[in-house]
Amino acid sequence: MERPSWAPQGIDLSVPSVSRIYDYYLGGSHNFEVDREAARKAIEIMPGLPKIMQANRAFMRRAVRYAVDSGITQFLDIGSGIPTFGNVHEVAQTASPGARVVYVDNDPVAVAHSRAVLEGNAHAGIAAADLRKPRSILESPQVSQLLDLDRPVGLLLIAVLHFMVEEEDPWGAVAELRDALAPGSVLVLTHASTEGGPTSSDQGDRVEELYRKASAPLIMRSRAGIERFFDGFELVDPGLAAMPNWRPDSPPEHEDPVVFTGFAGVGRKA
Repeated sequence: MERPSWAPQGIDLSVPSVSRIYDYYLGGSHNFEVDREAARKAIEIMPGLPKIMQANRAFMRRAVRYAVDSGITQFLDIGSGIPTFGNVHEVAQTASPGARVVYVDNDPVAVAHSRAVLEGNAHAGIAAADLRKPRSILESPQVSQLLDLDRPVGLLLIAVLHFMVEEEDPWGAVAELRDALAPGSVLVLTHASTEGGPTSSDQGDRVEELYRKASAPLIMRSRAGIERFFDGFELVDPGLAAMPNWRPDSPPEHEDPVVFTGFAGVGRKA
């Protein structure tokens, strides 16, 4: 297989990567045939997946604007993926020019492409680290240089916690990050789920099965399981909701029903 010039050495081109699959859903070009094949199979099972990912991004942008309006000007985006148009630093720095952003990802393609996109941006950086090891994120040079953890931070965990299995204790990882953040910080997250939405549990099971062959499995969780991530945070109105229902810019009833799959929420640390 031909390795494109943007692909870092040492990556396994035979294993689909969750961040490159996501890039494909969003119409990006930083993915390989193995990623596209996995994505196409997932879309066969759940045809609305690209629209769900777009709704994810739209929620993220609304939540970042909400955080900036609340006085937060520094962001830690973990599992940030391959940069596409309308990323966190673009939204935050448009609303507040001095806003600082640290992206974190464990995919070498995401890290390499992020470095290229952020070149010359003194207020944004990318750390190669993993949510499974919160300490490595908090102690990374990028966090030390760009963020002041004694002041409120917007912690973004967009479409990433569903890639951690129970044995990896995703709730413990979030709690460790929460304990390092100043009061007034916010947690912004989205999570895959078939509860309460138009997607059947059978579709969810089949997509989960497909992702077992990728760089990380995909775990659909219940609403109650997702709410647990907000322990120690106070959910802001409207609480945990389908993505289009969280402080929408336009009437949610105009949205495709499929994008009401999964949950989104923002919580503030007291």
